[in-house]
Amino acid sequence: MGKEITSRQEDYSQWYNDLVIKGGLADYSAVRGCMVIKPHGYSLWENMSDQLDRMFKETGHQNAYFPLFVPKSFLEKEEGHAEGFAKECAVVTHYRLKADPTSNGKLIVDPEAKLEEELIIRPTSEAIIWNTYKDWIQSYRDLPILVNQWANVVRWEMRTRLFLRTAEFLWQEGHTAHATKEEAVEETKKMLGVYATFAEEYMALPVVRGLKTESEKFAGAEDTYSIEALMQDGKALQCGTSHFLGQNFAKAFDVKFLNKENQQEYVWATSWGASTRLVGAVVMAHSDDDGLVLPPRIAPLQVVIIPISSKDATAQSKINDKAHQLMRELKAANISVKYDNDDSNRPGWKFAEYEMKGVPVRIALGARDLQNNVAEVVRRDTKEKQSISLDELASHVVKLLGNIQNDMFNKAKSYRDAHTTRVDSWDDFEKTLDEKGGFISAHWDGTAETEDAIKEKTKATIRCIPLDAVKENGKCILTGKPSTQRVLFARAY
Repeated sequence: MGKEITSRQEDYSQWYNDLVIKGGLADYSAVRGCMVIKPHGYSLWENMSDQLDRMFKETGHQNAYFPLFVPKSFLEKEEGHAEGFAKECAVVTHYRLKADPTSNGKLIVDPEAKLEEELIIRPTSEAIIWNTYKDWIQSYRDLPILVNQWANVVRWEMRTRLFLRTAEFLWQEGHTAHATKEEAVEETKKMLGVYATFAEEYMALPVVRGLKTESEKFAGAEDTYSIEALMQDGKALQCGTSHFLGQNFAKAFDVKFLNKENQQEYVWATSWGASTRLVGAVVMAHSDDDGLVLPPRIAPLQVVIIPISSKDATAQSKINDKAHQLMRELKAANISVKYDNDDSNRPGWKFAEYEMKGVPVRIALGARDLQNNVAEVVRRDTKEKQSISLDELASHVVKLLGNIQNDMFNKAKSYRDAHTTRVDSWDDFEKTLDEKGGFISAHWDGTAETEDAIKEKTKATIRCIPLDAVKENGKCILTGKPSTQRVLFARAY
């Protein structure tokens, strides 16, 4: 099976595409720029979204749903928002088709079914939601509103890649309304923390929490915060964003409330989101040339038991009995497990198949194993094999899954730390970027002109201003102007 996958060294981009397709996560669609998420990939996304949903609800948020269609006039109300998304919008202009009288079986747009106002297929939902909030909010007693939406959105991308950048994608988008600026800022940072915790504890993905620059922030936001992760090719991937929207949308949609002093005031807002791009992040951060490597806490299937079949009916019956006993014990420990006793495929084929799909633990069980009261246990991340007593097998597997989760995080963190470089000169910046890649910590003079110039020269962008950055005097790597803070640069997806 490994020979079917392009190696990371040979072509990282093709390696990624091979894994997504051959690992059974997704497939290309007949609709340009869109993808079909296959059951294995959707199960992975469900595990991720279910956990995020629990975390959102633990912080007091509730789910709601808003329309897919946004009147064009709504999008126009917040100027920065409109400008930021205008080039990515899919637009509905008519509401009916009719038979083409000149061609048998063909359909044409009915020219008499033109909409009075064009509808935008949502690229994000701030506009439609804040138009709704105007009816929901009258007094400080109506605040805060802590709402999240699980939905699909459309952003008309010209160059697409499965999971990482598609014209339609799945995501969640939180939209909250607050009585004070302090509450809204606290919410923005809190949700960034939720994303970071999820990435590190469930995706086994170390992230940097930071503030986006003015030119990189969300259209319509006062401040945008993000979590940034490093992939195995030394490029960065933005994995979640949280935006402090100030009163911009409240003013655009005239959303006011009567405060405790009996005065009218505009509402303060946040929004925050993470998408199926997280699936791509898991693939690129952990997998190898033999297939997917999935963290146990989000893997669709954590353990697979594969019998080494016996022609002796009695021996085979004992194998089946032991496998089912082990399944019961693992399920009691909330472990997802499968016994693959399909005799249409040989054990070697199954080994390669589950390795390709990234199942964290594989257990092989044969007649000789039962005689010796052991089973062969293989962990997907390191491919280490162990012979484990059947009496201790279930407890061993539970502990092993925890070890795999921790080891995957530590491996990814070691890679990130080894590929985070401090530089103080332009020559070192370019050399590091070309020879090593990764995150580069360097001084920047704070201007959009310098940020754009660095991007044009190197294709590297400022990923974020780390929240834990220490103030430090220095000089901008490009202009030599004084700087008091380092930022993180990287080439990115």
